Amino acid sequence: MAEKFENQGGFATSEPPALFRWAASKFVTRMASEASLQRRRRQVEKRRARANEPFCVEYFHQLDDGYSHLAAQLLAPMLERYDVELRVHLVSEDVGPNLPEPDLLRALSRYDAAQVAPHYGLRFPAEGKPPGPEMLERAGGLLAAADDEAMPSLIDKVSEALWSGDEGALRSLAEEQAVSSPDQLKARIEQGNARRAALGHYSGAMFFFGGEWYWGADRFYHLENRLIELGRSRDPSAPRLCPRPEIEVGPLKDDGSLTFEIYPSLRSPYTAVIFETALRLAESTGVRAVIRPVLPMVMRGVPATRQKGQYIFKDAAREARALGLDFGRFYDPIGEPVRRGYSLYPWAAEQGRGADLLSSFLRRAFYEGVNTNTDRGLQRVVEQAGLSWEEARTRVGGPGWEEELEQNRLTMYAFGSWGVPSFRLLDARGEPVLALWGQDRLWLFAREIQRLLRARKV
Repeated sequence: MAEKFENQGGFATSEPPALFRWAASKFVTRMASEASLQRRRRQVEKRRARANEPFCVEYFHQLDDGYSHLAAQLLAPMLERYDVELRVHLVSEDVGPNLPEPDLLRALSRYDAAQVAPHYGLRFPAEGKPPGPEMLERAGGLLAAADDEAMPSLIDKVSEALWSGDEGALRSLAEEQAVSSPDQLKARIEQGNARRAALGHYSGAMFFFGGEWYWGADRFYHLENRLIELGRSRDPSAPRLCPRPEIEVGPLKDDGSLTFEIYPSLRSPYTAVIFETALRLAESTGVRAVIRPVLPMVMRGVPATRQKGQYIFKDAAREARALGLDFGRFYDPIGEPVRRGYSLYPWAAEQGRGADLLSSFLRRAFYEGVNTNTDRGLQRVVEQAGLSWEEARTRVGGPGWEEELEQNRLTMYAFGSWGVPSFRLLDARGEPVLALWGQDRLWLFAREIQRLLRARKV
C-alpha cells in the first residue's frame, strides 16, 4: 500500500482554499516576473548609490558542506576579475524545516560535488569522505581568526586540506596563521547564522549580492552576469569564471540500450523548467526514457516554509530565463489538481501519452496560469496532450495510480535523492551509472551519455 501523508497545514498545506490558491498564485507570478526583478534591482542600486556604499558580495561558508568547498575556490578569482568587496561568513547547517533531510543532503553534497567539480575546473576528492570533527574544528579555528583581506586565499587552502584529509597541511597553516579558540569559532558561526537568517536564507555555499541569492558554483554565472551588468568586471570580454555547461545532445546516438529515468512532480517549478528538455535529450540521444512521477514534496510529508518556497520559485524563474523559456505565469496545482492529473496518468501512459500528459499539465500550470483545479482547466491539459476529454472525464479522480508513485518515491530515496526533478542513468545491464537531483544536472547526464557511447566504440 502507498504510504498515507497528512496535510501539513499552514504554508505547506496541500489543500488551500480556492481564494488562497488564487491569491498566492497571483503573488508568486508577480514576484518571479522579469519586471519585478528589474524593479527590485533598480531599487537596491538606488539605495546603494544614495548611501555611497561599496559593491559588496557576501558569502556564507559551511565547513562540512561539499558545495561550499567548490564555492570557496571561486572567491580569490572573483576578486581578481570583479571590482567588488567580499565579506565571508561562517555558518552551520540549518536545523529546521528548510532542510528536511540533512543526512541525505550531506551525502549528496559530497557525491554531487565530486561529479561536477572537474566540469567546472574545480577540485573535489573522488572518495568524498566527510571531514572528522577534529579537523573541522581545526579548519574552523583558522578561518574564524582570518580577516576579510586574508580570507579569500586562506579559505581555499584550508578547505582543500580539510576535504583531502591533510592534517599536516592544517597544522602547517596553524603555525603560520592565528587560530581562534572553539568558543570564538562558535561565536563566529553564530554571527554568520544570524546574518544569513536576517537576509532570508538557510543554506551554505550561498552568495548574496544586491538583494539576491546565488547558490554556489551552479548559480555563480548569474552573479557574474549581474556584476558585468553593473560594470564591475575588469575584463567584460573574458569568459565567465564558472559558466553553466551547455546541454550537449550529440554527436553519438544510442540504440535504446541505456535507460534514462526522469522523476518529475506536477507541482515542482524546477521540473516545469526542465521536463521537456529532458524528454528531448532522451529522444535526441536515443536512450530509453522512463518517466517515474512522484507526489510533490508537501504532499508526501516533506515540510516547506514561505522563505524556501519564494527562493525556489525566484531561482527557477531565473534559470528558466537563462534557457530562454517564457516561464512564470503560475496557478498553483497543489493538492486536488495534482491528484486529478495523476489519476489520468496510467490511462495516458497506456496510450503512449504519459509524458505528454505531464508535460501539458506543467505547461498549463507554470507557463500559462491555467487553473487545473477546474474541469475546464483539466480539459485543456488533456486535449493539449492529444487525449480525449470525453474519455478522460470518466476517469478523473479514480484509483490505481498511488502505488506506482509511492514506489517511485522509495526508489528515489534509495539512491539518495528526495527532491525533484531527479534523474538516473542505467547502463545496458540495468546498473546505475549516475543518479542526481536537480534540473541543473541535465547537462551532466548529457555528457555521461556521450561518454558511455564513446567508450562503447573503443
